[in-house]
Amino acid sequence: MSIKTVGVVGCGLMGSGIAEVVAKNGYSVIVREVNDEFLQKGLARIRASTQKAVDRNKITVEARDQLLARIRGTTHLEEFSECDYVVEAAIENLNLKKDIFERLDSITRPEVILASNTSSLSIAEMAAKTKKPDKVLGMHFFNPVPVMPLLEMVRSFMTSEATYETSRALGKALGKQIIVAKDYPGFIVNALLVPFQLDAIRFYENGMASKEDIDKGVRLGLNHPMGPLELCDFVGIDTVLFIADEVYNETKDPRYAAPPLLRRMVAAGYHGRKTGKGFYEYSK
Repeated sequence: MSIKTVGVVGCGLMGSGIAEVVAKNGYSVIVREVNDEFLQKGLARIRASTQKAVDRNKITVEARDQLLARIRGTTHLEEFSECDYVVEAAIENLNLKKDIFERLDSITRPEVILASNTSSLSIAEMAAKTKKPDKVLGMHFFNPVPVMPLLEMVRSFMTSEATYETSRALGKALGKQIIVAKDYPGFIVNALLVPFQLDAIRFYENGMASKEDIDKGVRLGLNHPMGPLELCDFVGIDTVLFIADEVYNETKDPRYAAPPLLRRMVAAGYHGRKTGKGFYEYSK
């Protein structure tokens, strides 16, 4: 199937990054947000990101202008009738995503693949809201999308081989390195990462070590670019709790049971970098 126009549902942190990478690689993009305020913030984020790339001599001014010209913003999902492929990047709420997939199913052509950027939610449940579950899969990008090379593809038991092959070809065209997971809670990356993060929180909560030493130990001893508590702040402590709860609720695996400290930090608004406070402070 020839893909010329890609739709991106959501222009937040992930959606704007996906739209940027898709446009950078020559595709036309229609990106949709729920209102004009959110849309303009997302488009401004893309402009700032591409300007940073120009400043660092990663792309030319001409290439930046061509990239931006390929992106069209909208608040109307109906405009996705023009799309040849769609990536949903709305917030991690399964009911919301199921509603989006049901609407996309009625708007897009029968042959159009519908992908979700979810980091942990069930692809099969989203696919079940469509009349073409064989054309639904996960395309999990990583933040920041223009920088991170990884793409985690997720196949439900209904995803067809043709859908997988077309999506894999698109991922390669976007310059991503691809891993493939079954539709199991947490997929590959978060299924391995979250228990590690929760253990680090338990270490800190129980007074076994300072947060600084936990992070330094992992950075220098395991050669990770960030320690687990630093990474929680970067990803979003609320996001870590959400994924942990989702996986635990499906599997009842005690490795994903959230420590009390994590739940209390989220309740208090300590969500990490995005709120200025998490395990560390970011007021400066």
